[in-house]
Amino acid sequence: MPIYTCTTARDTLSGDDKATLAGEITRIHSEINHVPSTYVNVIFNELPTDAVYTDAKPSRPLLITGWVRDGHPEAETTRLATEVAAAATRVTGIPAERVLVVFESSPAHYAVEGGRVLPAPGEEAAWIAAAGH
Repeated sequence: MPIYTCTTARDTLSGDDKATLAGEITRIHSEINHVPSTYVNVIFNELPTDAVYTDAKPSRPLLITGWVRDGHPEAETTRLATEVAAAATRVTGIPAERVLVVFESSPAHYAVEGGRVLPAPGEEAAWIAAAGH
């Protein structure tokens, strides 16, 4: 269901960093939003070193954008952002000042996964059961 895109300059993250960060993002999202880990997608987008700038200078921040369904409690979404940001710093060693986590959201019915319209938050169990998982 959720999609996380981690963007940074090429060669900023090792393969182990990516695997560990993907695992942490998946664990955190699954625990907070009560969905199976199999629904969490994490993508790494590495750009050329001359394509990432902060303050008009080449830089190596870690920018994490996520899509979540509308309707989750605000406090849980804030906790999600906070925990993902902390995990990013812990796993990669990139200072917290260089990590940005931003969520975008839309109604669940604006998305389709596995050929089915996504359920609203709180309706996941019935949706999963209907799929036979």
